[in-house]
Amino acid sequence: MQDSPNQPTIAVIGGTGDLGSGLVRLWSMAGYPIVIGSRSKEKAEQAAREFGKANIRGDDNRSAAYAADIVVLSVPFSNHDAIVEEIKSAVAGKIVVDAVVPLVPPKVSVVQLPAAGSPAILAQRAFGPSARVVSAFHSVGAKKLQSGEKADCDVLVFGDDAAAKEVVIGLAGIVATRGIDGGALANSIAAEALTSVLIAINRRYKIPGAGIRITGIPPQS
Repeated sequence: MQDSPNQPTIAVIGGTGDLGSGLVRLWSMAGYPIVIGSRSKEKAEQAAREFGKANIRGDDNRSAAYAADIVVLSVPFSNHDAIVEEIKSAVAGKIVVDAVVPLVPPKVSVVQLPAAGSPAILAQRAFGPSARVVSAFHSVGAKKLQSGEKADCDVLVFGDDAAAKEVVIGLAGIVATRGIDGGALANSIAAEALTSVLIAINRRYKIPGAGIRITGIPPQS
């Protein structure tokens, strides 16, 4: 698909990782201009070249955030706060999608919520009111995305800005079955915790990508 001039540029900070690279693949296939962000510009540029698509390029985290209309955080929890500070000056007025899960190795299949609270709440607090933080994509398995297939699950989307949530719900429908409005940003801690449960299910049943499906809502046409 060719890029549309009306489609926003998406920076995927952590776009060299498992989930980040999967999101890059599906959104680029839908024609979105993508900037892969990494602490190393060279690593990001190499990752972009490996995709071999004209609408994907790489840059360092801050430059990627400056270049984008929508910024997605898909980084390890241990790096979350440092990267939030790194890109803080670049996200004013933008939608920031926080997909970070507070996993604490080695027991990533056990819920271990941080005393400081939800990563998405921490990001909104650090960015201030000028950034529109939305929380999503916590329970999306990366393997299908990396093969170019949509994940067979619903994506819970949380935020306090209704218009920003609708944008992210649309992006979720590109990479998974559909996006579902999960309410306020404070609710995102439930999905962040659920990720450890899904990891435990994957291990117990030896499957690559357990997901969730919300019943009672008619399928999207």
